[in-house]
Amino acid sequence: MNFPKIDVNEGIDKPLAKLTKPWKLADPTNYAFINATIIDTVDGKSVTGYTVLTRNGYIEDLVRASESDLSAYTIVDCTGRYLCPGLFDFHVHMVAVPVEAGIHGSLRMPRNAMLMRVGVHSRSILERGFTTVRDCGGMEHYVAEAINENIILGPRTFFCGRAIGQTGGHGDTRPVVLPSDAYDSCECHLSTVGVVADGVEECMKKTRENFRRGASFIKIMGGGGVASASGKIENVFFLDSEIKTMVDVAKNYNSFVTAHAYTTKAIKRCILNGVKGIEHGNMLDDECAKLMAENDCFLCPTLVTYKVMASNQFKGFLTPSAEIKNTEVLQKGLVSLVVAKKYGVKMCYGSDLLGNLTAYQSNEFAIRAKVLEPLEILQAATITPAKIMKVDNQLGQIKKGFFADMLLLNENPLCDVSILDKPEKHLLFVMKDGLIYHTKWSGVKSDVPTSLVYDN
Repeated sequence: MNFPKIDVNEGIDKPLAKLTKPWKLADPTNYAFINATIIDTVDGKSVTGYTVLTRNGYIEDLVRASESDLSAYTIVDCTGRYLCPGLFDFHVHMVAVPVEAGIHGSLRMPRNAMLMRVGVHSRSILERGFTTVRDCGGMEHYVAEAINENIILGPRTFFCGRAIGQTGGHGDTRPVVLPSDAYDSCECHLSTVGVVADGVEECMKKTRENFRRGASFIKIMGGGGVASASGKIENVFFLDSEIKTMVDVAKNYNSFVTAHAYTTKAIKRCILNGVKGIEHGNMLDDECAKLMAENDCFLCPTLVTYKVMASNQFKGFLTPSAEIKNTEVLQKGLVSLVVAKKYGVKMCYGSDLLGNLTAYQSNEFAIRAKVLEPLEILQAATITPAKIMKVDNQLGQIKKGFFADMLLLNENPLCDVSILDKPEKHLLFVMKDGLIYHTKWSGVKSDVPTSLVYDN
């Protein structure tokens, strides 16, 4: 019997580029957003009468509505709605993914298990309106690259690699019942936010290693923390020589060092040794705030994390000793905001929530609204962090030449910034790089496909 020949090319007609990178999204649509109220994050104004044009992932222009030819654009009528720049959370932990256990289950999850969850975690952050984040410990280059390629969906990310701490300091999550060397063989398999360095040589090497692997800044643990496995809030970590070494290395990379610090002693020590950022800073006083302003040092409060960890819903998330420390810093947070504002310290929006708690990422807006004005809070989540990361010519504003990172809201955040605390109620769509990643509004469709089966 003669069998028919098989033509090896018959039916092989699917586009190779899509087969090679099935996660690649379509090129951005050219949009014309008409009749929107545009939120000016610099002057705090609500601007009307302009059409926002996007092309190739950028804001092409803002033109007078009556002077524009929109024939080359997809027109989106935003009447009665508000276009706001995408938000920037300046303190997150992308690899601290949701887990069933408490805080240490999140901080020491096996890395392979983390990687199975990080995509969902990352996407949820983007869908809350945070189009950019700064990871302050744990994230590495391969997660950032996966987001950049849309293998997983999420915000654009600046990261420090692993936060650098000392033996027994904040970030050293090894249980105190075992010696340090008991974990030497398995540490590389865990998704930890920090790395330990003791002495000038180790501090230098760990700093350089973070930069080698793509870090854009360095974070150090300058003092005790709520989640520290050992140590008290008032403990101060690292010697002056160790801090100065890490600062000097960062300067060589045209970058900076930021420090986890709560107490005035830890804050002063870090600033006097060249550190340019303070994470948390709940116990900030007048002297420290003045010193920060004089040295152009920013503050990134993270008040929501203490509130959520103290809530009934997450009772038991912290260990008993950590609960005591959490109570100690919780009520002092609002005072630190007022003191920082008094001396003109640059403040950024930070959440610092771990695992399951990240669902309350936006609640920081409502907390700060108790003592600060809406524009101050919105600037802390847009133009101020963009300036610190030297991307203020690309992010934080709806302006010609900037990335097309925008949110459509049904209320004005300049009147009530706490609306950003309820994205499920007030956020209509999220655009990043000119692509609609998330929408609940019939006026636009998502650019994220629901299927990877391609039509020819």
